[in-house]
Amino acid sequence: MKKVLLSILFVGVASLANAQKSEISEAKKAWNLLGITSGKNLTEHLKVLNGGLAHADLAVSNEKSKDIAEGWGYRALFASRIALVDSVDLKNAKAKQIIAEESIAKAKELDKKGSEKENLEQAKVNVENAVRNRAIYAYKKKDFATALEAFNEITTKNPNDTSMYVNAGVTAKEIQNYPEVIRNFKKAIELNYPDSKVLYSEVINITFDKLKDTTSGLALLRDAAAKYPDDSYFIGLETDLYIKKGDIAKSQEMLTKLIAKDPKNAIYQYLMGDTYYKQALAIQTQRNALDVKKTKEFNELGVKMTKFIDLSVPYYKAALEIDPKNLNALENLKIIYLFKDDKVNYELMNKRLEALKK
Repeated sequence: MKKVLLSILFVGVASLANAQKSEISEAKKAWNLLGITSGKNLTEHLKVLNGGLAHADLAVSNEKSKDIAEGWGYRALFASRIALVDSVDLKNAKAKQIIAEESIAKAKELDKKGSEKENLEQAKVNVENAVRNRAIYAYKKKDFATALEAFNEITTKNPNDTSMYVNAGVTAKEIQNYPEVIRNFKKAIELNYPDSKVLYSEVINITFDKLKDTTSGLALLRDAAAKYPDDSYFIGLETDLYIKKGDIAKSQEMLTKLIAKDPKNAIYQYLMGDTYYKQALAIQTQRNALDVKKTKEFNELGVKMTKFIDLSVPYYKAALEIDPKNLNALENLKIIYLFKDDKVNYELMNKRLEALKK
């Protein structure tokens, strides 16, 4: 009697093991059915996916088949695909993403021969695309907090994806999370994002205007100027900063050193002219605000303004000699000659500008 019972027990265990291995086969069949159901509605598609995942769950939960890499591979495939396609139930999509990531890790641990490499790579891509879609979908719904979380998750998974750092920064800006804007944009810059110049500008402006951090802003300006030495924008911003602070001497000191080092640099010559011209414009604003009866003060300010204008002209001319197509220098000289009633030079500047604009 004991032998019979023992034999029956052995048969039962063998049958159960085979049954659990067959769950992998059923999961595989369900996966192959996806090509047929993918064109149908989401409900039907998810039904096949959930059925396949159920087979894979049975396979990996059984003692006899829990160490078969293939079962974990299919579990990763199904779970990651659900995370990707379920655009209705965000909670379910996130839950399936976790299952997929756990299954990918387990399958890699068990897959000594690399037979599941292709499936695991597909599952990994599904997960990444799922998070990316979630981020974009949330952004379009103006759920910027959720979108930022998803974009940051993408960059964690793929730390070299510059476009996702930019997306994260843009999203953070929508909710005025300025530290996150700066962190993500700076990372994109480090990875040589093609439009890094624009990102530098954003980061610098936020640092100065929103965070009121002059020290960090100035450091960023210098970094940007060093990376783009032929671009006047960042050097101009730095000189503007000194001018706004009333430290014209510092601005001119910096430009004097740059000109001495590279006298044939039109940008440096132009910016030095600007340090004088902008002082003249500031005086003009002050003069315009005066009471019309204060003629003495008005005339005194006019003299000071003219002095700064005259100091700017040689640098603008030098910039044009080096770079005849320097539009900013031409524009400023045109205005200056109009102010000084120098019709000959005014017409000359105007003709040069018109020729460049054709």
